[in-house]
Amino acid sequence: MAIDEVRTAVEGKMEQSIAAFKTTLTKVRTGRANPALLETVHVEYYGSMVPLSQVANLSLIDSRTVGIQPWEKSMGAKIEKAIRESDLGLNPSSMGDLIRVPMPVMTEERRKELTKVVRSEGEGAKVAVRNLRRDANDSVKRLEKDKLVSEDDQKRSEAEIQKITDRFILEIDRLVSAKEHDIMAV
Repeated sequence: MAIDEVRTAVEGKMEQSIAAFKTTLTKVRTGRANPALLETVHVEYYGSMVPLSQVANLSLIDSRTVGIQPWEKSMGAKIEKAIRESDLGLNPSSMGDLIRVPMPVMTEERRKELTKVVRSEGEGAKVAVRNLRRDANDSVKRLEKDKLVSEDDQKRSEAEIQKITDRFILEIDRLVSAKEHDIMAV
């Protein structure tokens, strides 16, 4: 494996870490409604538990309400029950075929708790990126140890890997800051 391959591989893995972090952030509730919040809810469907998105269409009715349109009429009550029993603190209401899930207004205390959660998730993402940096540097050191690259190439490569790492750490900080701003906005 050449130094360029190590650098390309670590950059790809760091991009995957950022993508996973972005997915995690969509599940953290802000003041606005977001259908992604209900992705963690599972419903019993013919004896097995399936994600809500596999038995209904999820959409935004307005900025504070998610609409759920079950594909089968018999699923309405099961969907409502699953949402109530989830730890999301939501109270769905049925209006014919449509289930409305209003997002309650968050208290200041709850907003601060959620910013702590976001910071914690951000730190986890940074740790993942730093672990990838360490693995890449170890691969480069192994190449130098096996005399496949020079010591100068190793040092240069480690500096480039550090620059890549710094770029991704800055991206994580930017995402955390933006999410905190969304949460704290009333």
